[in-house]
Amino acid sequence: MMRRRSAALILLSIVSLAISFHGMGQIPGTAAQKQPLRKIIIDPGHGGSDFGASGGFSKEKDIALAISLKLDGLIRAEIPDVETYLIRSTDVFDPVTRKAQIANREKGDLFVCIHANEGGGPQRHREFIGYKEVVRYKGKGKKKKAYTVKIKDYRTWTTPNAAKGTETFIYGVDKSNEAKAALRENEDNYLDSVSARELKDFNPTDPAKMMIINMKTQTYFSRSANLALTIEEEFQKVGRISREAKQRQKGIWVLQAVAMPAVLVETGFISNPEEEAYLNSEEGQREICEVLVRAIKRYKYALEKQLSNTNGR
Repeated sequence: MMRRRSAALILLSIVSLAISFHGMGQIPGTAAQKQPLRKIIIDPGHGGSDFGASGGFSKEKDIALAISLKLDGLIRAEIPDVETYLIRSTDVFDPVTRKAQIANREKGDLFVCIHANEGGGPQRHREFIGYKEVVRYKGKGKKKKAYTVKIKDYRTWTTPNAAKGTETFIYGVDKSNEAKAALRENEDNYLDSVSARELKDFNPTDPAKMMIINMKTQTYFSRSANLALTIEEEFQKVGRISREAKQRQKGIWVLQAVAMPAVLVETGFISNPEEEAYLNSEEGQREICEVLVRAIKRYKYALEKQLSNTNGR
């Protein structure tokens, strides 16, 4: 009986401690507790032999790197109390598994992945312009006779791809798979991650461990969603078309493999000539980075306010 009671108390203590930390992994009373956002990992999409999407004159990997380098510099200038780490600063290729390992090794508090979108090839158009007569034949051999019929006539033409705008993705995990995904993230793939180190002494089947993992996953999801919505709001403020913040699972595996809140930002459509020019311009890249920094500042302020309110109770 005493053993059961002790086990129950330990479980309750673990869960209570996790709730009080609210996924932050901080020790009460430390200075770090006052700064929930200390380090941002910036991941320029693709690289090296992986070109990503292609436009009329540029590659996604180069646009992603150029924007990421500028973003790194602007964060350092505008938010000096936050450290940054670039997954790559040159044209090299790292598989997504390696990127996630680096991000977790660096103990980031936020993962921002930079990409450029594509929307297929040129668009075909067709317009009705009237009727025309065509000759057709009926019968065979000597009985074959020609006759005319009227059919609809159309004018057809193509235009460059018109898709434009930004969209920000987070990894969507439904509730039935949430705990399994988190456990796989922290145990099977990345034993060097922050969460794995925190949980390494627990048995994988221990309900306390699953509670903590589930809470961390929910915290990461909530914070990722809040930042994604904020980013798209800031893009709208500067006149960009927003294709909204979205959840996705395919093609953004790295977002669920990092032990931190994570977003993937599609900065524009490289397949649209107008957008491609914008994405490659100094003005366009600067505007994108300014938008992201404003969104990160809002995100950071919200975290600090939430922590302050929690501590003030």
